[in-house]
Amino acid sequence: QLVESGGGLVQPGGSLRLSCATSGGNLRHRAIGWFRRAPGKEREALLCDGWHGGPTHYLDSVKGRFTVSRDNAKSTVDLQMDDLKPEDTGVYYCAARNIVCSVFENDYEEWGQGTQVTVSS
Repeated sequence: QLVESGGGLVQPGGSLRLSCATSGGNLRHRAIGWFRRAPGKEREALLCDGWHGGPTHYLDSVKGRFTVSRDNAKSTVDLQMDDLKPEDTGVYYCAARNIVCSVFENDYEEWGQGTQVTVSS
């Protein structure tokens, strides 16, 4: 079971850091994808941290603003979000699958419950 934390309300231009952890075991050999469901829209893939080769960005609008980092000692994968915009508002999810990233949510075996991010002045 994955657990996201760190969501909240932030002003445009601000930053938030989300964290994805597992309630049991660790995240070794797991690719961790970050997804977002904006109000009235389908869930979309943002970026992913694979077990090999580092992060892959899937959404152009977050390139240069969102980065992902992994702490194997803590067994967490964090999503650092900078220069946040109102259109970044939504529920953010992390998901896990073995080794290799995928843009398709159906490829992921485990999901967190989601954490709300609201960007508003």
